[in-house]
Amino acid sequence: MSFVTQLGPHLPFLRRYARALTGSQSSGDAYIKASLAALASDTDGFDKDASPRLALYKYFHLIWSQTGAQLEDKFGGGDQVADFRLQALAPIHRQAFLLSSLEGFTTSEVAEILNASAEQVASYLAEAQTEIESELRTQVLIIEDEPVIAADLESLVTDLGHGVTGNATTHKEAVEMARKNPPGLVLCDIQLADNSSGIDAAHDILQDFDVPIIFITAFPERLLTGERPEPTYLISKPFQESTVKAAIAQALFFHPNKAEAAA
Repeated sequence: MSFVTQLGPHLPFLRRYARALTGSQSSGDAYIKASLAALASDTDGFDKDASPRLALYKYFHLIWSQTGAQLEDKFGGGDQVADFRLQALAPIHRQAFLLSSLEGFTTSEVAEILNASAEQVASYLAEAQTEIESELRTQVLIIEDEPVIAADLESLVTDLGHGVTGNATTHKEAVEMARKNPPGLVLCDIQLADNSSGIDAAHDILQDFDVPIIFITAFPERLLTGERPEPTYLISKPFQESTVKAAIAQALFFHPNKAEAAA
């Protein structure tokens, strides 16, 4: 079976992880491109004994760790290498938390990906949780037409110490709520009550406010096509609370105007 056949189904989700880790679509996608280019020219670092998904994330982290001259030799100099060097500074506890909470790897799998012990990973996760709890608090707009899901999201958000500006169920309602009470973060469904689009609502909100948006959908593969601009933060339904918490923490940490967004 070819690499393309084995790894293809996992690439959209690796892109999601890379974007969450770096805090931007362009940086995350550049790192995926570098990883695939390296894999195409040299498969020695690819763990053929592991499952394709685990091996793919391990290889991504192998490339992630290759900074400075090694990357310059492989991919050329300039801004791209400088960007790689910067992104490689992301704390390992944040990497562990995303692998566990966003991607659903077990502690032992995270340890294998990061070349660490299970005890170290447990320590990383505890450190990440402490950091999340100390992150800036903000006001959150929920755009979700399913009452039970909206209630779950509101409970999760308030448990984290954030406030909720409201819950919109349509495109029009979402834009009106955002303009009336500007949020510091948006949790957004894609298919809304009147068959309007959460994507369109998010686009209109972004015309007025510089705010991070986390999309929550039952069909993430429809947005992770690589053929158009894709969201940096995308969560699959049904979601795990830990996944949403991880995405919120990353979105607030990396957003450049998080200080202005704080309540």
